[in-house]
Amino acid sequence: MNWKEKWKEGNWKERSPEEIGREKPWKGMLSGERWKEGKRKFQKASRKKKIAVFLVLAAILFLLFRIFGGGTETKRADAAYRTEEAGRRTITESITGSGTLEPADSYTITTLVKGDVLLADFEVGDTVEEDAVLYEIDSADAANSIEQAEISLSESQSSYQRKLKSQEDLRVKAPIDGMVIDIEVEKGDDVKAGETVAVIRDASVMQIELPFFSADAKTFQVGQQAEVTFYGSFETAAGKVTEIGRVDTVLSGNVQVRYVTIAVENPGALSEGQMATAQVGSSGSYAPGSFTYQYSRQVTAAVSGTVVSIPAVEGDVVQKNTTLVVMESDDVADSVRQAANQVRNSEISLENKQEQLESYTITSPINGTIIQKNFKQGDTISDTGEKLCTVYDLSYLKITLNVDELDISNIEAGQKVTITADAVEGKAYEGEVASITMVGTTSSGVTTYPVEVQIHETEGLLPGMNVSAEIFIQNAENVVAVPISAVERGNRVLVEGGEIAAEGENIPAGYGYREVEVGVSDDSYIEIISGIEEGESVAYQQVSSAENGEMRQMNAIPGMGGNMPSGGMGGGSRNAGGRPSDGGKR
Repeated sequence: MNWKEKWKEGNWKERSPEEIGREKPWKGMLSGERWKEGKRKFQKASRKKKIAVFLVLAAILFLLFRIFGGGTETKRADAAYRTEEAGRRTITESITGSGTLEPADSYTITTLVKGDVLLADFEVGDTVEEDAVLYEIDSADAANSIEQAEISLSESQSSYQRKLKSQEDLRVKAPIDGMVIDIEVEKGDDVKAGETVAVIRDASVMQIELPFFSADAKTFQVGQQAEVTFYGSFETAAGKVTEIGRVDTVLSGNVQVRYVTIAVENPGALSEGQMATAQVGSSGSYAPGSFTYQYSRQVTAAVSGTVVSIPAVEGDVVQKNTTLVVMESDDVADSVRQAANQVRNSEISLENKQEQLESYTITSPINGTIIQKNFKQGDTISDTGEKLCTVYDLSYLKITLNVDELDISNIEAGQKVTITADAVEGKAYEGEVASITMVGTTSSGVTTYPVEVQIHETEGLLPGMNVSAEIFIQNAENVVAVPISAVERGNRVLVEGGEIAAEGENIPAGYGYREVEVGVSDDSYIEIISGIEEGESVAYQQVSSAENGEMRQMNAIPGMGGNMPSGGMGGGSRNAGGRPSDGGKR
């Protein structure tokens, strides 16, 4: 019996490894262990082939199942539809939100000054009027500071006036009426202070100084008439005493005289140096004298500068204060500008100190109620910016709601708002929309707009309370309505006998889609303007409120065939969250 026959009989296990090795039934099998290893490999390969065959058969069966309709896919195979007749009802559309009550107005009063509190004659809960004195703070130091600032301002103004005079002095003017005899500078010359720039003379009046006996001169008076006699022609002219000497002068022969000055109007023929005598009353002059011009001046520059123009010409007859020479000076201009700045700085300093003095008396900025008092009479305010007290205007309360961009167009001032508070059970308050802020805030792709609601009847309410608000948008009475869930994307409703077939969908028998026009909606129902009559049966799948919200949003998307009211389907009770800082919930 060879090894194949023994193998078939199953007695291969009785043979020893040596026998198996000698017969060499398989190459390389020299021991029992190698035989066992070969067996395991064979069995493992067989299992893999069986699994592969099974998977191929399963794939073929699945494909045949899909091809021949054995497992047709259904969109609503497991969905349970509800039916309801379209009926008439009243639908109220509103927007709801929550937030924290605030006073009509509030001020936290701080101090700009330091010092001891001299007066604080009020208590928490007191009602105060606008501009009523709340605090008076010791202002002794401020008063001293103001006095010093006033002195500094006065000195600055005086300095500025002097600088202006220096600037004005750059225009050299005629000191008297007269004739310009000489211009001693040229354009472009640098002139120093005190330097002569012109000579001007008044030839209309001549004067003569004559000696009179002292005893006679003592009896003369200024303004007394005199008669002047000219040498040579012996003509006379009327004169007037303008000055009487106070000191006696001794001439030769031990004669004591006093010099008297007499002015004579020049008829045009008198000239400087002409000789004459005079008689005052019954007294004649002791000796003759010579005429001089009464007014003849050398015009000098009061400040240094550079000549830029010379308006006067020699021989011009000019009046007093006529500009003769014009100069310029950068130094003078700079000093004037600096002086002006110093005046302004001094004025600002004084104004600040005066305002600061007002800050020592602190008044109420509004009519209101004291909510908090932090300092009392006798306390010391050690630093500026300290919070002294808080005043609330409680004439009404308000809440700010953040309304979604889809709903803001439905909000307008004057709309009624219902307010409820957990702190006041069983009572609803009436408010109204006071204002709408057109500046929105965008977060996560959604923009909201602040809407202020005011509540005037506030008994039981206090600032800081959390409240809920409902803004009523519109009301539709006795209108045909269906459940919100019945309106699907594209404003389609499953209606008994509907004209639009729903191919491939597992829907109730006898129902088909119909396009409708919708109107006002609340949490549960939506108005049907057209497309469904009262009493017609509609079918719908009941969905959660979250899914309903999603449906409403999708119906509101442009291009989706929606014809929904603002806010989308079923948007009658939408949320308008209060500001986060007010504790509002989004």
